[in-house]
Amino acid sequence: MALPQAGAPAPAAPVTRFAPSPTGELHLGNARTALFNWLLARGRGGRFLLRIEDTDAGRSRTEYATQILDDLRWLGLDWDGDIVVQSARGPAYAEALARLEADGRAYPCYCTPVEIEVSRRSQLAAGRPPRYAGTCRHLDAHQRAARLAEGRQPTLRFRVPDAGRIAFTDLVHGEQVFDCADIGDFVLRRADHSAAFFFSNILDDADSGVTVVLRGEDHLSNTPRQLLIAEALGLRAPAYGHLSLITGPDGAPLSKRLGAKTLRELRETGFLPVALVNHLYRLGHSGEAEGLQHLDALARAFDTTRLVRSPARFDPAQLESWQKAAVQALTPEAALEWLRPALPAGLAPAAAQGFVDVIRHNLALPAELAPWSAVVFGELPPPAAAEQALLAEAGPEFFAAAAAALRDRAAGLAGGDPAPWKAATAAIAAATGRKGPALFKPLRVALTGQLQGPELAPLIALMTPARAIARLERLSSRAP
Repeated sequence: MALPQAGAPAPAAPVTRFAPSPTGELHLGNARTALFNWLLARGRGGRFLLRIEDTDAGRSRTEYATQILDDLRWLGLDWDGDIVVQSARGPAYAEALARLEADGRAYPCYCTPVEIEVSRRSQLAAGRPPRYAGTCRHLDAHQRAARLAEGRQPTLRFRVPDAGRIAFTDLVHGEQVFDCADIGDFVLRRADHSAAFFFSNILDDADSGVTVVLRGEDHLSNTPRQLLIAEALGLRAPAYGHLSLITGPDGAPLSKRLGAKTLRELRETGFLPVALVNHLYRLGHSGEAEGLQHLDALARAFDTTRLVRSPARFDPAQLESWQKAAVQALTPEAALEWLRPALPAGLAPAAAQGFVDVIRHNLALPAELAPWSAVVFGELPPPAAAEQALLAEAGPEFFAAAAAALRDRAAGLAGGDPAPWKAATAAIAAATGRKGPALFKPLRVALTGQLQGPELAPLIALMTPARAIARLERLSSRAP
């Protein structure tokens, strides 16, 4: 069996794959696995394959498989060749399993789930690691027939050597050594005749010519079993790299609140794929790519020697930072398409584009557009306590002077030109003696209800000077 040599890098022009099970939607961990395999293949002139591992017929769903494909396309992760679907590979599995059984490398096991569980508990109680006890390992033909007569449907187990070690070099964790005695005979085929993960996964990789597998470190203990299968069938095993798990900022497993959302949910929330890709790239990879990068640049920078062993901590604030950078990088036309579902109904195309051009630099997600729609096209909600105190401190006279200054320059303000706005604020300052934050903070709150936001000159042009003046006049007639 050809195993990776100590210190060997990932092969040149690697063939990688992503092999999701359609038993649910993709989460951040799945997406990062797909991304890293894609980056490795594309950055080195290799191939990226896609396989749907649907041998668990009871939990696999066609709609999940469809969603997975949609998510990968959304991220920009294209694949090479036809998609391999495990449920269509039954004849290939049956042939290989028959070879293993004929060679004495596999045997039928008639133990029931209850018996397996009793044995597991007994071993744990005795302080031993749980492994299959070998109950059916040496049954003769008569004993097997007797168990079949009882109605027992056998699984097929791999006969692990009694002694020896399995060694390989993991691309992330380095040299790994496992004792055969600690593994125990494992299931290759379930009682319903479906292929188990250990078996179908390695056979598919070999038949597809996969040379490198990057996957979660929770699969690290599976690797010696799969190397044993490869050796028994005379297959070339891929090089393996086991990626650190993604945790929350506190080091605990991700919760729904802290990032365990599906890609579909993130997409529907309005996250941009380039933002998610940039964040995932930096979860467990210490690459040198600076700033927001597109996939081709990340592929050139991706390096398996920069994959880190420590847990990768997902920080929602970091994802939001990448999202803001991605929004800033949008073209005006792309920003309009991104925000279109959140725009007020009935906006003329020119008005919609103008609104998006002014507002988008203050948004991270489309849901944040709603308050600005009220600012520009509707009525402001009652001010919060801090904003109300600021308006009260400025007083009616300040807003009366501001309304007069805008009224005198309404025609120029309608065009969004900053010159009339500068002239208006200079007039307000002269009339009230206010300047700096004492001038601009109450003005902004009066016009928008918020302390932060886009520049006021183009915003006033969008809302129309008439609406802006009306808001100031309401405040000039009474204390807020």
